[in-house]
Amino acid sequence: MSKLTLPVRLALLVTGTMLPLIVFAVGLAVYNYKQDRSDATRRVLETVRSMRLVLDSEVQRMTGGLQVLALTNSLRNGDFQNFRRISLGFLDQYGKGGLVLISDRKGRLLFSSTTEDTASLPPRGNLEIIEKVFATKSPQYSDLFTGAINRRQVLTVEVPVLRDGEVIYDLCFSPPLGIFQELVEKQRPDRLWTVSLLDTKGFVFARAPNPSETFGKQASGALYDAMSRTPEAALSTVSLDGVALSSAFTRSQLTGWTIVAGVAESSLIAPLWRNIAITSLIGGILLLVGLTFAVRMATTIARGEMLHNLLIEELNHRVKNTLALMQAIAVQTFRSASRDERTKFEGRLGALAEAHNLLSQEKWAGSELQDVIARALQPFLLNGPDRIRMAGPSVPLSPRLAVVLTMIVHEIATNAAKYGALSNETGRVTLDWEVITEAPKPRLRLIWTEIGGPPVTAPVQRGFGSRLIERSARDQLGGEATVDFLPRGVVCTVTCTLDEAQ
Repeated sequence: MSKLTLPVRLALLVTGTMLPLIVFAVGLAVYNYKQDRSDATRRVLETVRSMRLVLDSEVQRMTGGLQVLALTNSLRNGDFQNFRRISLGFLDQYGKGGLVLISDRKGRLLFSSTTEDTASLPPRGNLEIIEKVFATKSPQYSDLFTGAINRRQVLTVEVPVLRDGEVIYDLCFSPPLGIFQELVEKQRPDRLWTVSLLDTKGFVFARAPNPSETFGKQASGALYDAMSRTPEAALSTVSLDGVALSSAFTRSQLTGWTIVAGVAESSLIAPLWRNIAITSLIGGILLLVGLTFAVRMATTIARGEMLHNLLIEELNHRVKNTLALMQAIAVQTFRSASRDERTKFEGRLGALAEAHNLLSQEKWAGSELQDVIARALQPFLLNGPDRIRMAGPSVPLSPRLAVVLTMIVHEIATNAAKYGALSNETGRVTLDWEVITEAPKPRLRLIWTEIGGPPVTAPVQRGFGSRLIERSARDQLGGEATVDFLPRGVVCTVTCTLDEAQ
């Protein structure tokens, strides 16, 4: 894979930094949405429970009033004329639209608060509830049905009229349905909520919003199915208006009627999309700013790097010119010298040039020790690449150390080629190095070991090469160089302090 350019790497760095933050912010928004949704579900359930208490209280008040009417002597004695005055007083507290009826077990109407002509009244509707009143001797609460008097959908609260412990009449009260509608309107938290009252068969008799359009309609399928399985639950439904709701319902144990409330899903998810949009917008702006900054930074760095490369090239050019000039001077200087002396100087100059070439390749940022040694020994490996074995860890060198060590290794190898193991066909050299970390500063130890060369004899006097090795190690490397002339071969040890930056 090709190396990525600096602008691309900086752009990836900015993107890799910003995207996790944006994803985290979006995740936090989703988490808050789930928490808000859970809170909304709990609030809806608490609302329907509260409404159930209000509804039961209102129905109990109706039932209590009817039970008081059922105890009046005029009713128990069949004095319907006197009972009319009492019943009208009861109806006044509920406003217009209320109706009081009295019927026998067969559903014949004996009294109606709307007329004194009972002979023309039709039979009672919903005979099933009359039978329950006579059978249970307790109050009963009807579902929606069509009333026999006004031919409209009504609900009734019915109580027994007792005489000597036996039911003699059914006292029925049909309250104005506006009472229940008003209750729903008052208990509805806000306009985003849908609140309904349903009878035991799931038909709507009070609702907000759109009460007239939904009156008498049965609850939607999912809600009706849940109502048939459990008296209370929270679930997601679709209203009769086609609105998705987070709903809850609870059933009154008194009447069997069900209170349903729901808040629009759109009102719950709207904050989520708003938060995601805001997070994405801010994140996108920050990402764009970061990418712009990265591109500008990359441009600035590229300009600096281009200038740096230009200066390096200029330095290389001048150094090469200097080396060429030195070589020309050497040719003139050594015109009358021996060939051996000229070869020595040109070899040292060539080693210096190789060190310079290696550092130029690395833009003078340093180099690896193994690369430095390989460059210095390259002329000596042409005829026998397997005769020199190198082993040691990776050691980065500063430019200063690279140049000096190149010269030292070149001198050691030159001596081996002239007098030591590399001067015959059987000699071999092992070059090992290690980094000593026990000292206050890391130190490099380089060991040159020869075997298989000619018989070793210590020189009578030290030549220029030996002095170059010792002085370079001492003065320029802050270390030392020792040469041991052992019977099996020469061993040269060089130690130096590594630069702190390494």
